[in-house]
Amino acid sequence: MAVSLQKGQKISLAKEAGGELNRVKLGLGWDVATQNVPQKSGLLGKLFGGGVGGDSIDLDASCIMFDANKQQVDAIWFSQLQSKDGSITHSGDNRTGAGDGDDEVINVDLSRVPSNVTALVFTVNSFTGQSFDSVANAYCRLIDANNNNEVARYDLSAQGNHTALIMAKVYRHNNEWKMHAIGEIATGRTFHDLMPAIVPFV
Repeated sequence: MAVSLQKGQKISLAKEAGGELNRVKLGLGWDVATQNVPQKSGLLGKLFGGGVGGDSIDLDASCIMFDANKQQVDAIWFSQLQSKDGSITHSGDNRTGAGDGDDEVINVDLSRVPSNVTALVFTVNSFTGQSFDSVANAYCRLIDANNNNEVARYDLSAQGNHTALIMAKVYRHNNEWKMHAIGEIATGRTFHDLMPAIVPFV
């Protein structure tokens, strides 16, 4: 059974999975809130959604790779769907959050992550600019890619007037991979805007 993470909690991936994890998937899911969402009309409404009943929110998941000096090594996001070393791939941009299950998935082959990379930080941004007041049922979950078993889930009580979340970190510690549920709110349309807020958690 998957661990239900609380903000600030840290777990060992191998311990929770019952053995060494080599390939994992981080899935992100969300829905458009059905209340407290301001209606938008005209051209801006068509461009950016808002409201309910078929409108959409474009949340974007990103993964930023850091070295031991807290310097960015690479980033995987909707404009670069694969890390330069090939160890991390992004499923692609889901612009609506419609449907059940994970809306965006980042695949990580931990055995291929370069040795100089010590931390992977996962973020989510509202690219269309709506605040998280418009978002419901947001979560991230870590899945063992070998058997699709869910290892850990972090339900994000994310509603508020912010436009981004620093979700979680997967990091090396004493030659094993661990996960840290961060859940810090932030502001920005892409991960670039979040870097000053991310670095203290690396």
